[in-house]
Amino acid sequence: MQVINRVSDRIKVLIVDHHAVMRDGICALLNSCDDIEVVAVASEVKEGIDKAKSLTPHIIVMELPMPGMDCLEATRRILRRNHKTKVLIFSDYEDREHIISSISAGAAGYLPKTSDGMDLVLAIRTLYNDCGFLLPSAVSSLIREYSRKLRSNPGNGMTNREIDVLKLIAEGFTSREIAVRLGVSPKTIFGHRNKLMKKLSLHNMSQVIRYAIRNGLIEIDA
Repeated sequence: MQVINRVSDRIKVLIVDHHAVMRDGICALLNSCDDIEVVAVASEVKEGIDKAKSLTPHIIVMELPMPGMDCLEATRRILRRNHKTKVLIFSDYEDREHIISSISAGAAGYLPKTSDGMDLVLAIRTLYNDCGFLLPSAVSSLIREYSRKLRSNPGNGMTNREIDVLKLIAEGFTSREIAVRLGVSPKTIFGHRNKLMKKLSLHNMSQVIRYAIRNGLIEIDA
């Protein structure tokens, strides 16, 4: 499959998707952005691995599922060769198990195919800036599960009040709304939020989720 011409000052994207119509649509969308260029496409996982190795794109948009080789195993192989490449899983699934499995495999972001096209553009730009990407609905679902596990694990170093704050954040409440519900000042809530991240030595929600997976706070169903 022919490699698309590269422009050095753009975000270089490799698309791995076995649907020709989907590949063409993503290419058209991304190439319409001044700061993004699709440098190659692949219709099979092995082809995607080979092109990732030869082109070292900034971002790989990887379809889930793909026929043949497991795309999550492909993600692991790609990242072992080039840890600077970011993989965005573009998935038919929206359930917690697939999201967790993808993050556990090393994916920096997860986006359902039901998402708006501009969500895809936003995800690519976010990953390029070294941040993880999940839609708010996915974050809320995973953090609720995380806070439930934290509450059942007294050795985690979290106070009950910190867990209460974490749960309310996951449910979508603002710091001011949380303060009203808990009968404290917004400044106190900001303090709890900062302590949560400091205690875990983490900087964003993707890192929190990876921490939870490694420590058995979120289980992947068999």
